[in-house]
Amino acid sequence: MENFLNWITTNQEIIYIVILMIFVGIEVIGRVPSVLHTPLMSGANAIHGVVIIGAIIVMGKAEPHNYFALGLGFVAVILGTLNVVGGFVVTDRMLEMFKGKSTKK
Repeated sequence: MENFLNWITTNQEIIYIVILMIFVGIEVIGRVPSVLHTPLMSGANAIHGVVIIGAIIVMGKAEPHNYFALGLGFVAVILGTLNVVGGFVVTDRMLEMFKGKSTKK
């Protein structure tokens, strides 16, 4: 417990910055109009692609017996991939809403 309290004391500024980033992110995302959702979703997909590549690189640099780093990297790759695929599915569905309805003859 004492080590944990020392870690918090040492990294207090970083913890404050992360908490501030959470509140700023919620405010910024909450004020985005729905028209901009599709372009922002495409940008988020690109960012998550970079996250996947970073996780793969970290897993490649990890020690073979460091199961925590390997497991965390594996989870990051899986969640990043799910996020990218889900983002593309949502973007595709939203773009389908803007297409005109075709008439069958």
